[in-house]
Amino acid sequence: MASIASLTLDVPDPAIAEAFHSALGIGSQVSVRASDAPTAGFRGFTLSLVVSQPKTVDGLIDAALGAGATSLKAVAKSFWGYGGVVQGPDGTIWKVATSAKKNTGPDSRDIDDIVLLLGVTDVKASKRFYVERGLVVKRSFGSKYAEFDALPGHIKLALYGRRALAKDAGVSPEGSGSHRIVLGADDGSFTDPDGFTWETAA
Repeated sequence: MASIASLTLDVPDPAIAEAFHSALGIGSQVSVRASDAPTAGFRGFTLSLVVSQPKTVDGLIDAALGAGATSLKAVAKSFWGYGGVVQGPDGTIWKVATSAKKNTGPDSRDIDDIVLLLGVTDVKASKRFYVERGLVVKRSFGSKYAEFDALPGHIKLALYGRRALAKDAGVSPEGSGSHRIVLGADDGSFTDPDGFTWETAA
């Protein structure tokens, strides 16, 4: 089954980005490389850390803010659970969330899943593109959302409309230039309909 074998963020200062990822406990799953590729506004994607309970959300958000992130959406309860959104020092948007509304144990800082959400122009077209590349749909809601299966330990991929994703992140949907993200694939390099680049994973 195809899935994201690696994920690399292009950042202006790798040392700062690596320290931020270390504070979140994801340094082994998200790589960085130096780049000054021009970008402005919303870069068209977010990364979500899915955890098991609210106190883990609080701990990770506090760690992110302490490592240089800025708050985009304060941690809050909602009908779907509990979460908040921050922007890392390099500009990457991170959401930390849980579907649980009550704590059931100590804060372990364990992350259950990392999900890359791509903000796309046409969810159905992009879903079809990725299915043709070998990804397997796990769940789909028409033209609104699609999520793909992932191998154990791999980052999950999901598709969301660009405007809807920006709204969820608390930012304007307008943006231009480089996405500043590269996804690693097992079956060669390609570029998707929204310009997200996949390279052969090392």
